[in-house]
Amino acid sequence: MWIADNWKDYEVIDCSKGEKLERWGDFYLVRPDPQVIWDVPGTNEHWKKKNGHYHRSSKGGGEWEFFNLPEEWSIRYRKLTFRLKPFSFKHTGLFPEQAVNWDWFSSIIKEAKSKNPDRPLKVLNLFAYTGGATLAAASAGAAVTHVDASKGMVSWAKENAAASGLADAPIRWLVDDCVKFVEREIRRGNTYDGIIMDPPSYGRGPKGEIWKLEDNIFPFIELASQLLSENALFFLVNSYTTGLQPAVLTYMIHTALTPRFGGRVESSEIGLPVSATGLVLPCGASGRWFT
Repeated sequence: MWIADNWKDYEVIDCSKGEKLERWGDFYLVRPDPQVIWDVPGTNEHWKKKNGHYHRSSKGGGEWEFFNLPEEWSIRYRKLTFRLKPFSFKHTGLFPEQAVNWDWFSSIIKEAKSKNPDRPLKVLNLFAYTGGATLAAASAGAAVTHVDASKGMVSWAKENAAASGLADAPIRWLVDDCVKFVEREIRRGNTYDGIIMDPPSYGRGPKGEIWKLEDNIFPFIELASQLLSENALFFLVNSYTTGLQPAVLTYMIHTALTPRFGGRVESSEIGLPVSATGLVLPCGASGRWFT
C-alpha cells in the first residue's frame, strides 16, 4: 500500500463504527467512512470535543453539525497551502491521501528538470477538483492544464494556487467536460508529458451523458493516452470506486499504454496512517505508468 505519511497539518486520529476522527490543522472533524466496518472503543477526547460532525442520513446524503468551526481555514503540505471549508456530502475540499501521489510525480518532474533544465514539461490534470495535484506539479516545475467541469471547483483551485504562492505559475485553468476536452486536444495535435486523472464513480456530462466508471474508464484511458508525448514521463489514474481493484487498474493502464510507450505499470491501494492504532485506513487505489 502507498501511504500518505508526510502530513504535519492533517492526521486520522482514530476510526470506528463507520466514522473517522480527523485533525485538520487546529480543528477536529468526525466524518463517515464506508471502509470503517469495525467497532472499537474511541478513547480520544476529540470524539466528543469535535468542531464538526457530518451525520449520514439513512435516506442518502446527510448534514453537518458544527461546534466552533470557522467557515474557512487553511492547512499546509510541504510548500502548498489549501483552503478548506466543509460543504456538500461530508467533503472539505481536499483528499489528503493523494499526497502520496503528489510526492511521486513531483519527484519524476524534478528529476526530469534536473537532467534537462530547458525541457518544458507539460502536465494535464483531468477531473482536477480543487487543484492539489495541479499545485504539486506546478511547484515541481511543470506547466499544468487544469480541467474540471465545475466552475466553483476551478475557482477554489485558483484560490489554493494564490495561497500557495503559485498565482503566477504556468497553470491553464479550464472549466470543461474532460472527455470533450481530451477529444479536442487530440484533434489539435497537443501532447503532454504527464497525465493525471481522478474520475468520479458516477456523473453526467454537459448534455446529460451518463458517466459510469466501470463502463467508461478504460475507453477514456485509451483516449487520453493519445495525448502523451513521445518522451512522456507518467500517467496516473485514481479511483475511489469500491470494487475497482489495483490489479484492474494495472491491467487497463498496461493494455492502453505499454504497447506504444513501453515503460512500467504499478498499482496499489492508497491509505492514511491512523494515530491511535498504528494501522492504515484504506482510501481507494491508484495506478501509475512511468518510464
